Amino acid sequence: MARLGFRILAEGRDCPVTGGYVADLLSDVIANAQEGCIWVTVQRHLNIIAVAQLKKVAGVLVPAGCIPEANVLERAVKEGIFILQGTGDAFEICGRLYGLLQQSNQT
Repeated sequence: MARLGFRILAEGRDCPVTGGYVADLLSDVIANAQEGCIWVTVQRHLNIIAVAQLKKVAGVLVPAGCIPEANVLERAVKEGIFILQGTGDAFEICGRLYGLLQQSNQT
């Protein structure tokens, strides 16, 4: 993640990244995100931790300028959920994440 410019805001448990999902509507994430994905969102409140746990995502990735509140980061560490911050907007972040996943699937 570091080589893509993703900064770790909260350290989580190691698990394989199987894909990505982009949504800001929590009900959409609950209905459609797959286990092991990186969830890209601008949401920064405590409910993202509950949804991340429910869906067993590999981590939550927020764009530049979106910094979760301290209680969110503390809860993420407690629950073992990675919170990452990317540079650029969600579109750019998704492009880099997609490229990395495609490279890893070819090896």
